[in-house]
Amino acid sequence: MLNPLHLQTLVTVLRTGSFADAARELGYTPSAVSQQIATLERSLKMVLFDRSARSITPTPTARLLAERSRDSLTALRLLEEDVVTMAQGRLGTLRVGSFPTASERLLPAAFSHFRAAHPQVQIRLGEGETDELVAQLLDGQIDVALVYRYDLVPRRIPADVETRALLAEDLLLIVPEDHELLGRAVVAWSDLADATWITTAADTAGAQCLERLCALAGFVPEVSMRSNDYDVVRRFVASGLGVALIPALARGIGEGLGVAPLEASEVRRHVLVLHRHERLNPAVAGFLASLAHAASQVCGEHLRPAG
Repeated sequence: MLNPLHLQTLVTVLRTGSFADAARELGYTPSAVSQQIATLERSLKMVLFDRSARSITPTPTARLLAERSRDSLTALRLLEEDVVTMAQGRLGTLRVGSFPTASERLLPAAFSHFRAAHPQVQIRLGEGETDELVAQLLDGQIDVALVYRYDLVPRRIPADVETRALLAEDLLLIVPEDHELLGRAVVAWSDLADATWITTAADTAGAQCLERLCALAGFVPEVSMRSNDYDVVRRFVASGLGVALIPALARGIGEGLGVAPLEASEVRRHVLVLHRHERLNPAVAGFLASLAHAASQVCGEHLRPAG
């Protein structure tokens, strides 16, 4: 196996014309340069320099080897530069997993901010529910996961995953724009016992949170329709088909809807960022900073920084 260090020394000797000049340029002693050339000759079993008492003369073999080495050594230097850049998180691929409302409200700003500082890092995005994303993170399929949890729906995160809270979302009661609840100063949960509800699938944390809030008020919600797409939920509500409890990131912009003044509650949805403790991808650190920047842009009414 050829040693790139020895090849670089050979190329430098031929360019400078002597072992001494090559040594000065490379920061070695002339003796070290001579030893490297001798080692290279032994590994090749060929003579590279015709040595005399006063000079050294490269053989045709040395000239050919040096010529053929230049492109490889340049490629190796570029690779070394790339390795340094990768270690700094400025080159490579970042794989992100997210849930739809975070993808819509947080990731455009986060990706834009990140790409401006890391133009050589490619971003890959996939979506899923929290359990799916945690499994992908543990399996090494993604580097970062944006997930959520509700206060009334405990969720266990594996010990070897680092969790960083990003946002706390109020839960909003959305109703048709002509609904009588919009005229009230405050809507108590007991006022909603006879409401028809539109919510997410029965096995989702959002639906479970709704059921537990209703149970605390002493009733079981009458659910007429279910969809995990909050655009669909909002349109059903705007069409007068029921009311819905949605997290603030899912509020969206649309006509025909109002947010009823639901009584104060400490129950919220929390947006979390997960990554492996090892941070196997150096680009993760920069992306966490970009996520924090994006979260600060959306904070306001019903959305606040974690903690």
